Amino acid sequence: MDAKVTWAGPYDAADEFVGTATSGHAMVLDAGEKKAAASPLEAVLIGLCGCTATDVVSILRKKREPVTTLEVRAHAERANTHPMIFTAIKLTYRVGGKVSRKAVEDAVHLSKTKYCSVSAMLGKSAAMESVIELLDEA
Repeated sequence: MDAKVTWAGPYDAADEFVGTATSGHAMVLDAGEKKAAASPLEAVLIGLCGCTATDVVSILRKKREPVTTLEVRAHAERANTHPMIFTAIKLTYRVGGKVSRKAVEDAVHLSKTKYCSVSAMLGKSAAMESVIELLDEA
């Protein structure tokens, strides 16, 4: 896997960058005050949410659980001194469908402990907490 970031240029958007990876898809990042796109650290949190969400949906499908929606939210706290890494991350899984709580708990656990590479990396420096909200109790 490869990735690159190119500075968008020395004009009004001086802190905007365009990133591409092996897939060829591009994303804009904004490290400045303009906030025209996600910051690099916001992109990391989005990546975490996407990584674990993919796992959880896949696992629930394999268990033949009738999952209809999934939203994963992340709230992160950072260190007060540079490099200001994430020190704590709370993931909230909002799951729709008549799914079993145990099946969702198992899927979240498997994502955290076995499948989600982003979670494994961030878990080396940040305390990770998971909360599950079932939108339709089974």
